[in-house]
Amino acid sequence: MWTLVGIIIGSTIGSGIFALPQNIASVAGPGAMLIGWIIAGVGMLSVAFVFQILAHRKPFLDSGVYSYVRAGLGDYIGFTAGWGYWLGSVIAQVGYATLFFSTLGFYLPIFNSEHRWQQAAAVSVLTWVIFAVLAKGIKQAKVMNAVTTIAKLVPIMAFIVLVLFLGFSWNTFTFDFWGEGSGLSVMEQVQGIMLFTVWVFIGVEGASVYSKQAETRSDVGRATVVGFATVLVLLVTVATLSFGVLSQEELAALPDNSMAGVLEAVVGPWGGALISIGLCLSVLGAYVSWQMLCAEPIAMMAFDGLLPRKIGAISSAGAPWLAQLISTIVIQICVVIFYINETTYVSMVQLATVLYLLPYIFSAFYLILLATRGRGITHPHAGKAFNDSGPEISAPDNRRHLAVGLIAFVYSLWLIYAADPKYVLLGALAVVPGLVPYVWTRLSRKEKIFNTFEWCVVVIIVLAAGYAVLGLQNGSVTL
Repeated sequence: MWTLVGIIIGSTIGSGIFALPQNIASVAGPGAMLIGWIIAGVGMLSVAFVFQILAHRKPFLDSGVYSYVRAGLGDYIGFTAGWGYWLGSVIAQVGYATLFFSTLGFYLPIFNSEHRWQQAAAVSVLTWVIFAVLAKGIKQAKVMNAVTTIAKLVPIMAFIVLVLFLGFSWNTFTFDFWGEGSGLSVMEQVQGIMLFTVWVFIGVEGASVYSKQAETRSDVGRATVVGFATVLVLLVTVATLSFGVLSQEELAALPDNSMAGVLEAVVGPWGGALISIGLCLSVLGAYVSWQMLCAEPIAMMAFDGLLPRKIGAISSAGAPWLAQLISTIVIQICVVIFYINETTYVSMVQLATVLYLLPYIFSAFYLILLATRGRGITHPHAGKAFNDSGPEISAPDNRRHLAVGLIAFVYSLWLIYAADPKYVLLGALAVVPGLVPYVWTRLSRKEKIFNTFEWCVVVIIVLAAGYAVLGLQNGSVTL
């Protein structure tokens, strides 16, 4: 269980917590921030509980987060959720590495933002080095993840202690508490920080992704809740303390590694250096965790027959090497695309977050279906995983599960609404290429490609993708 908890913390506490003070201050004051954390805490806790409950109710669905969507809404919707989750992980990798080398560039100018192609080359080298480690098996990656998880928590804890006792000022924290100087209403500020709060929670479902390899299904649920609680406390503490050191305007003017700027304001340059070291370790750990997670969705979909079976091939070292190779190649392509377009770290964050929301929304909807009708809308294949009812659920538990599912579903939909529409369109464009391997696999297996409901979904996705292409051509949509 503690390995699963480590994966959750390792993949969740990545670059986001170090950029959090600037990200939030760019759109919200302290009061709106606290409201946002309450909403995000309840919403993401409900998402975490969705995966915990589904792990208990459907113990035979052990192919990660996408398997719940597939069971509830059919093959293609399940595939789309898995594909979106995979691409979100790929884009997150590029964002992590960009922030890593931007921070390193403060000390080694060859890697700063003025040398973008040197950055791109360094990101590429790091990506392929991590691939070489992962190809040797999960044990080596697990050890690396454990070491970096412990190492990055030390500077974060040092930040909390030093700022709390040496730098926090109640007067600074309460000055312009509701962010009136920003010219935005409180609800506009809350809406503005939503995707940032989701981004720093991405990874809370990491235990579910590895559910097939867990010793027991109960470990998956327990690890999800323990990991979530730990991450929530760290995130809220760092964000709140930062507003007690610098004003909203000062925080908003900090670079991406804004946590370093806050501690430097408290104890001097050595504080900024300490946090920068922590960020590099943190991002390196998250990079390893997410490159592990990257391969899992497409490997599991290949194992389940939604992609060519060879993609899920396991090496003698126990690693899905071909899935990892494909993921690494796509990461490399994204590096080139993003660096050519000078895509910012924030843009990568927002696009990745929209793609991650797909399995969140549909998994919550599946739990609603289970609590109300006992099964999903469609079961594409007769088999134990889909037809087994799992443990018997009492009426009170069903009502509790329904409440959790509804909260998670409404919260996830609201996040899509709160997102910049261009990222929703770009997300649709990113999903379209998945049609090629999916259709090819269905034809090769002589199975029906889409049912009526799935055809409707495909049409909507293609239309949105077409609109995104037109926007990219006329400049109304940008990366």
